[in-house]
Amino acid sequence: MSTDIGKPRGVLRQRLEHGEFQHARQAPSPALAGLIEHYWHVSWDLRDLPAQQQETLPHPNVQFVVEPGVTGIYGVHTGRFIRVLEGQGRVFGIKFKAGGFFPFYGAPVSELMDRSLEPSRIFDDDATRFESDIFAAPDMDAMSTLAERLLLAHRPPDDANVARVSTLVAHIAADRDLTSVDKLVTQTGLTKRALQRLFHQYVGIGPKWVINRYRIHEAVAQLQAGTPIAWTELALKLGYFDQAHFIGDFRKLVGRSPTEYARAEGQSGT
Repeated sequence: MSTDIGKPRGVLRQRLEHGEFQHARQAPSPALAGLIEHYWHVSWDLRDLPAQQQETLPHPNVQFVVEPGVTGIYGVHTGRFIRVLEGQGRVFGIKFKAGGFFPFYGAPVSELMDRSLEPSRIFDDDATRFESDIFAAPDMDAMSTLAERLLLAHRPPDDANVARVSTLVAHIAADRDLTSVDKLVTQTGLTKRALQRLFHQYVGIGPKWVINRYRIHEAVAQLQAGTPIAWTELALKLGYFDQAHFIGDFRKLVGRSPTEYARAEGQSGT
């Protein structure tokens, strides 16, 4: 399994003030590459240090998170994820590809939006054993191997729509000029209603939300890169009618305006 899967997107705080923080990711084996985006592991050591807040932007993916007291399968989270880190801890996760959880679940993934599911509903008694094994695993390689074993034992039948949907979402993430559902309709040849049904069943949320979130991801990435930014030009480039609408969406999701966020990250705009 490869660890070369690019930088994580959507991490709002690039630097913690103190303590140790590690974030590792690993790609799945070819047998699971059509269903799984990657495995991830976060660990921190803030013993005898003040707690720190970490924030990440949402992605259109279901996640199986293993952590003492909060282990569960989490549907698409519509707001930013806020977590206060304190003491010492670690978390392991399985990030399903957009659409990749549907074959395991067998029902519209939109049922899980902003909700969680007991892992035993999908993986039976193996879920409890998997959780305890993850807690005892010494490193990321061992955790990923355990995840592979669990997923392969419960691998569902192939579903052609999974590849179709995951390709669409990857295209949305990569194409900066894709700023509306109407453009996606033109590119795919599907009707708007057909796209909405497909996304709600497989992804767990509609295509408009996915497009808007990835354009905000793009704005955050530009701010983090430290390049001078003209807000009006950026807003129009990202498909917004005007600067005010862009700033409103940005503030609602990120928790501060683009200028405030850039200042907090040590950058500036023009």
